[in-house]
Amino acid sequence: MTVDVTVVGGGISGLACARAVQDAGRSVRVLDRGRRVGGRLSSRTIDGRPVDLGASYFVVGEAADFGHVVADWEERELARPWTDTFQVIDAEGGRTPKPGPMRWAAPLGLRTLALDLAEGLDVESERTVEQVRPYRIDGEEAGEVVLAMPAPQAARLTGEVPGGPQEWEPVIAVVLRWDERQWDADLHGAFADGDADVSFIADDGDRRGDGAPVLVVHTTADHARRHLDDPDDAIAPVLAATRRLLRIDADPISTHAHRWTFARPAQATGRPFFRSPGLSACGDAWGESAAVRTAWTSGDALGRALAAS
Repeated sequence: MTVDVTVVGGGISGLACARAVQDAGRSVRVLDRGRRVGGRLSSRTIDGRPVDLGASYFVVGEAADFGHVVADWEERELARPWTDTFQVIDAEGGRTPKPGPMRWAAPLGLRTLALDLAEGLDVESERTVEQVRPYRIDGEEAGEVVLAMPAPQAARLTGEVPGGPQEWEPVIAVVLRWDERQWDADLHGAFADGDADVSFIADDGDRRGDGAPVLVVHTTADHARRHLDDPDDAIAPVLAATRRLLRIDADPISTHAHRWTFARPAQATGRPFFRSPGLSACGDAWGESAAVRTAWTSGDALGRALAAS
């Protein structure tokens, strides 16, 4: 029996879309190529501890409906307020505080939030989709099809980008673990101002709340492009830049690199989602600015629209 909606992609946007459809009483399934849902809310166990490799944090902002979801996560201790102040570090290691909205994190990794959204949904993991057409997936009837993924990946399935061309930037996330903390307790997170290799540094122990001496460093897009074929080659220059910026003398005891070929849209579309008969799209590119809350809001709005049709 064909479901009303099939969502391809089990990141936060696809799961929010599926939840909205199911909550409205319509049938929905989610197809995801990974072993577990999460997409760019990715956490991986490294040296016996979950580490966030994808999104660094999330902000609620003015997204009221998303705020209700976050409040529920906080009540169940799945999410926690992290910090409202990052640092901006210049080339010489000088710091300037950068206050802003509250950034949120997850004690057991951001993937746990995706797993929570997936609870009770019909999810088929490790499902590779080859071709998508309106109302059809790999030649079979699929109801309304939703592509919840970066536009270049969607284009591989459809032959064109739903909603028009989008440019996406790569990032390599580098995990650096020491045997003890080598940086100030008030670091939280830091933007590297003008560095050629590093864009953002997150204190993962502070972010997660367990105090582990682990940093997760996101490269610049240019640095990632140079090392997409071999992400491990990105580690040495990222480590050198991180040690210089944070004035760390010791080498880490372990390192790990993870490639995100399509990490973030270069520019958001300004529209909440794309919809056409039988084939729609949602995600963090669909909104005013690319963010976790944008992805959830886009998926939720599209799911509500599909359920109401």
